[in-house]
Amino acid sequence: MARVLVGVKRVIDYAVKVRVKPDKTGVVTQGVKHSMNPFDEIAVEEAVKMKEKKLATEVIAVSVGPAQSAEVIRTAMAMGADRGIHVEVPVAEYELLQPIHISKILAKLALDEKADLVILGKQAIDDDANQTAQMTAAVLDWPQGTFCNKIEKTDAGLTISREIDGGLETIKTKIPAVLSADLRLNTPRYATLPNIMKAKKKPLKKVTAKDLGVDTTPRIDIISVEDPPVRQAGATVADVDALVAKLKEGGHI
Repeated sequence: MARVLVGVKRVIDYAVKVRVKPDKTGVVTQGVKHSMNPFDEIAVEEAVKMKEKKLATEVIAVSVGPAQSAEVIRTAMAMGADRGIHVEVPVAEYELLQPIHISKILAKLALDEKADLVILGKQAIDDDANQTAQMTAAVLDWPQGTFCNKIEKTDAGLTISREIDGGLETIKTKIPAVLSADLRLNTPRYATLPNIMKAKKKPLKKVTAKDLGVDTTPRIDIISVEDPPVRQAGATVADVDALVAKLKEGGHI
């Protein structure tokens, strides 16, 4: 493998309590701490480890989003990525961007950069779509390995252990391929201060979706964003008859 393309997304930090806007058009993002999507950190770590093992010669971090998305690209470069590509999308347009748009952008960049491998987090913690890796593989017509728990390079390609409902599944795939990182693939390293400083000098290219020939026309309208319903308090009943009566009263049976 010569080149690995890694997708990184800027999301509201996992430790922040998400609040819905008063007008219910979305969630509050102004003045809220953001960071790299945790699953994307795992993807970056795996790509950097491949480079350290001499399995890859270059790691390219890519992010699609508004100007602030450059922050997570710099973080990826501080973790060990060699350079970055920022596909800048205005905030208003970004709110209606879907995995299908991101997939087409990543696929075009993978071809332009002659990438041998595309590694993405299995899902983003803001929309939980879990679609981008699969769609990117479909657009490229490349084999895919999703929910990766372990990735090993072989003479024929890759041997991948992936997490499924029943346990672990082992598959073999040829390269080029698209992979998605699951939680137990690795433990991401911390970006050290010296590496953060070095990352500021690494090349970061800015392009637009239009430059790549990708149509990002919205396919959806956001009608309303609501808080989840407040969970009702539990109740203790004396016996089975009382339980059945309660369930009937609530219209559950």
